Amino acid sequence: MTTGTGTTVGGGSSHHEEGRSIYSNNTAPYNAQDCNSEGSIGRIYTTADNEKYIYIGRQRFLISDLYDAFGGTLNPGLAPPSSHKFGNPAPLGLSAFALTTFILSMFNARAQGVVIPNVVVGPAAFYGGLVQLVAGIWEIALENTFGGLALSSFGGFWMSFAAIYIPWFGILEAYEGHEDQLRSALGFYLLGWSIFTFGLTLCTMKSTVAFFALFFLLAVTFLLLSIGNFANNEGCTRAGGVVGVVVAFIAWYDAYAGVATKHNTYFIVKKIPLPTNEKVFF
Repeated sequence: MTTGTGTTVGGGSSHHEEGRSIYSNNTAPYNAQDCNSEGSIGRIYTTADNEKYIYIGRQRFLISDLYDAFGGTLNPGLAPPSSHKFGNPAPLGLSAFALTTFILSMFNARAQGVVIPNVVVGPAAFYGGLVQLVAGIWEIALENTFGGLALSSFGGFWMSFAAIYIPWFGILEAYEGHEDQLRSALGFYLLGWSIFTFGLTLCTMKSTVAFFALFFLLAVTFLLLSIGNFANNEGCTRAGGVVGVVVAFIAWYDAYAGVATKHNTYFIVKKIPLPTNEKVFF
């Protein structure tokens, strides 16, 4: 802790006030001249006025606001408020997708001998469907076209899947006595989603290994389930279920990577980037 003077810039004029440095690249006192140097960007110090404010570089923040950014008393550290008025929606959408995919894939894999998938209707309609759709809309608000397209689309997928098993829609009732047509219809349905997901996969080839694996294996899952319906092959359907379980855990992994930081956990996810053909300048 070093004693120094802090400079506040605002309204076209500046004034000096006594303060204490809580972080600095060196132990030299902070002064007005430092405010205009590149090194001052890295300085963090508090004012002597009951330490009500904290200065990060040339910006002043209320310490109470910094705590509010992390949920008030649950604060694991201090950081400037987000530049947006809402948080990152991607972990929410990925988590909704992961849990719903996990449940359905366990049924498709015939785990514990369960073959009736109706219990997935609730999560598919509300968590994987509605919640993921909302997350996708917020991705669009954040100007993330890919995130908005992917999350909103799969939110629609889960809601449409839930509709198949809701009697009010009359979908399964329409195929009574025509089980072969039902299998073919579900095959077309899943094949369409497989083609769409393979298209999204092409847009993840310069991201990370985990993110690319998520979409690639999801496309494979849709394809296996589609073939299983067309060929009435239980083995193929079970294979799709097994791959789907893997997809669910990868989605949870990606969600965790989006919410875990050094400020809230000791377990940080290491991101492995895929090769790119673009030149990077440092």
